Amino acid sequence: MRLNITHRTRYQFDTPKRSLTQSLRLWPTDFDGQTVESWSVDIEGHDVARGAALRDGAGDWIETVAMRNVSDVTIAVSGTVETRDLTGFVRGLREKVSPIAYLRPSPMTRLNDPLRELSAKAVEGLKNPLDRAHALARAVTEAIPYRSGKTVADTTAAEALELGEGVCQDQAHALIAIARAADVPGRYVSGYLHASSDGRMHEASHAWAELWVDDIGWVGFDAANACCPDDKYVRLASGIDSVNAAPIRGMALGGGTEHLDVNVKVLQAGQQQQQQTQR
Repeated sequence: MRLNITHRTRYQFDTPKRSLTQSLRLWPTDFDGQTVESWSVDIEGHDVARGAALRDGAGDWIETVAMRNVSDVTIAVSGTVETRDLTGFVRGLREKVSPIAYLRPSPMTRLNDPLRELSAKAVEGLKNPLDRAHALARAVTEAIPYRSGKTVADTTAAEALELGEGVCQDQAHALIAIARAADVPGRYVSGYLHASSDGRMHEASHAWAELWVDDIGWVGFDAANACCPDDKYVRLASGIDSVNAAPIRGMALGGGTEHLDVNVKVLQAGQQQQQQTQR
């Protein structure tokens, strides 16, 4: 599938920030499941000093930017990615990090007794590693149905399980947590989704988890949609949790409040042409 993506993030500050430094993970990486045909990341509304740029051990491209006296800035992303359905298998990704590194906990995926119990129940009696991974994903889908507006950005996996509902970020965190309880490495993935399983268009970025399956490698699981990522998904960045894998992370100096506005559109190439014709 050939997908055209636009992703605009606008920051407005009621009092200008003396300085703003951001780490950007906004570049999708080529692997067997996707090929980036074109991609651009532009900073609008401000003069920007571009800093370090590197490909980290997980295969993700990262750049840092810095600005001074910032009151209004927009990060505009656009590009085209050709995707292929690998039924969740992640092959050909340039990475050097051992899967064992993803067994370490984080504040967002810290285990408690209910998460451990959910994990143990899910994999009870299962020996095949891939079957165990699928069972863990199903357990999260059933225990934390998708409900928007019930959790916040810093809701942990344990809190989402206690609430019994959440969004894709919460489900990914919970899956990573219960996988770790079963001694299965798991990582958080940020990206884009063309449409959910019911065909509705997404207007926000998406998140899912990848679990390490012995003798196979990394396999993606989207507990929010009860499926493995296919050609409707664009993989952007990964990490131990949503904080580590965030497309935009920043530090600002100065008082005042911040207003954030995010707009994401993921359209199939022919669909975009049709919409443009109808206008």
